[in-house]
Amino acid sequence: MRCPAIPPDEPERLRALSDYGLDDEQLVSGLEPVVRIAARMLGMPVAAVNMIGSDHVFFAASTGVGEVNMGRDVSFCAHAINQREVMVVGDAREDERFHDNPLVDGPNGVRFYAGVPLVTPEGHALGALCVIDHVARADFSESDRARLLELAKMASDRLELRRIAISTQRSRPRFEDYAGASSTPVVWFDDSRRILAWNEAASSALGYPNQEGPGQPIDLLLPTRNRAAFAALVARAVAQESVDRIGIPSELDALHKNGSETRFGFSLFCWKDPQGMRFEAVLKDISAARREEQELRRQIHTDALTGLANRARFYQVVEQALQRDESAAVVMIDLDGFKDINDTLGHLLGDLVLQHSAQRLRDAFGGEALVARLGGDEFAALLPGMADAETAMRVAQDVRIELARPIHVDNHEMRVAASCGVALAPAQALEALELVGAADLALCHAKASGRARCVLFTPELRMAAVARRLYGMELHRAVDEGEFLLFYQPQVRLSDGALTGCEALLRWHHPERGLLSPASFLPSLEGSPLAISVGAFVMNEACAQAAHWRRHGAPELRMGINLFGAQFHTGDLDKEVTATLARHGLPPDALELEVTENIVLDRDDVALAVLERLHACGVGIAFDDFGTGYASLSLLKRYPLDRIKIDRFFVQGMLDSPRDASLIRAILDIARAFNLRTIAEGVETHEQWRRLRTEGCEEGQGYLFGKPMSAAAFAQRFALGRAAA
Repeated sequence: MRCPAIPPDEPERLRALSDYGLDDEQLVSGLEPVVRIAARMLGMPVAAVNMIGSDHVFFAASTGVGEVNMGRDVSFCAHAINQREVMVVGDAREDERFHDNPLVDGPNGVRFYAGVPLVTPEGHALGALCVIDHVARADFSESDRARLLELAKMASDRLELRRIAISTQRSRPRFEDYAGASSTPVVWFDDSRRILAWNEAASSALGYPNQEGPGQPIDLLLPTRNRAAFAALVARAVAQESVDRIGIPSELDALHKNGSETRFGFSLFCWKDPQGMRFEAVLKDISAARREEQELRRQIHTDALTGLANRARFYQVVEQALQRDESAAVVMIDLDGFKDINDTLGHLLGDLVLQHSAQRLRDAFGGEALVARLGGDEFAALLPGMADAETAMRVAQDVRIELARPIHVDNHEMRVAASCGVALAPAQALEALELVGAADLALCHAKASGRARCVLFTPELRMAAVARRLYGMELHRAVDEGEFLLFYQPQVRLSDGALTGCEALLRWHHPERGLLSPASFLPSLEGSPLAISVGAFVMNEACAQAAHWRRHGAPELRMGINLFGAQFHTGDLDKEVTATLARHGLPPDALELEVTENIVLDRDDVALAVLERLHACGVGIAFDDFGTGYASLSLLKRYPLDRIKIDRFFVQGMLDSPRDASLIRAILDIARAFNLRTIAEGVETHEQWRRLRTEGCEEGQGYLFGKPMSAAAFAQRFALGRAAA
């Protein structure tokens, strides 16, 4: 844990704390609304104003805070006061300053923090306004930072009012010197509620000549209905010689001399002098404040970029609709390929595309629907009163078609496809989270099924998601307990059937469900951080087995290994591969790494650089599932490949389908033109073997030559001696 640095102005800063009356732990009247607004506006469970003392911190206002270590050495805010902008810690566990902080790894469980210093006019940081969450967050935007800065200004203004009050209590100037020329209405009165003085701004605002005020009861300025409550408030302040914690209203109705009423913002301060308690009422024209409040409320519910409702507002309205037992449909919309626009044309044009898309969604759904931007390129719409699935799907299809029309921005013509997920209440969900989650599952299925589609939620989608989540939870145990193992499928030379290599295939030996095939767990594993460690296990285990078999009867055996996309994240996959080869005494050409189109396209430049380094070392690179993607031909030109693996889909249809047979011939011609070797997957019959050999395919893999099998079974089948331990 890194302790916060002591600011260079520490002595002056501590004196400023004293000037503001903040050298003792106490709540500050007027700051509670600020922290509540901060928590609500930014969607955080915790918000606070922390004051930084010499060796500890204390809350001047807070919401959602429990028992907390108040030492300055562990305080996030003690770091924040050394900055002048917003300090954001997206994940405290990944930040070297805080990863071992007791506020992070203890019961408080702080993961996300954003704080902005509260600075005096002289530039001394008293403390910080902060928001906190118990989960890591990467979505704290520039707009969120701006909102936190605005709220910090509001808190600083209220602290400045406190400083004025404290300063007044310590050395109260004459009224005329203090407030006589002020444009803010100020009234002084005593503990019997008699006006001692008021300034021209106050008398003018209430319609009186200035000289009429002193000596008059302040009740004269209040509507009759409010006088008793005001008298009780003053009596409580007199009794405790303080206005703290007595529930002072933030607004007050004042009675004009002509009998009309005006509503003012209201602040009350008090001090004691030899004649008794004295009070200062500060009135403020709240019309500007009301406009500011309305704007803040609008910001809380509105997406700043598109003007649509934001995520919080959308969930709120969906919940309200379902509480009224209304039928409704939710449509989730995701823009396919939007990331490519951002990456190629820049975020400015990307933002314009989002704005155009938002307007099209408004127009397409119509005035009855609530359309929201949930974040990034994800939108949603609530269709109140919609009970018919067929109608809802037709609306979604119309919206998808509307979004697909060309967008003309800054001399660019762009087309953005969209995927949609649809769910209905009460037929498919009874609660807001359940309904939106159902639509989101349908959206995910639409994207996974080829994109630019509309999918209606079915219960099977939730069952599949639950299964994936359960598998995801169990994957950690599987890695820790060593439940993964490798099977091996032989690869043979088609000219004579001789063994040339094998492909290492991952299996999961589940303690309750037995041996699981990759289809049941790979989708969860590929999207998990565990993919990197499992990939390293596969690499090490397969290389160890290859080295053993090369020493026991197959000196030229080639081991094929499938790569996870996550293995490219680290950027040093080539170093891991070469180190593994060296550890097991294998030459580079004993290893062939298999990649798919999705892996290389999702990590284009990084994957290309890593594969080029591996290829330069002599490691083989095979392109798996060739012919099933969209960019296969362009990848042949760009990527350093040694072998094409012809997908089983074409092999299984080649004897009955002239098209499949032609495709295989074309793939083999392309391979020869690019000087690439070939291997056909899914070979199951002797007739397929003969046809592939006749067409010039070099190697084959499939059930005809052997199913995936354990290392022991593989060694016995090909007389390779005992399996490696």
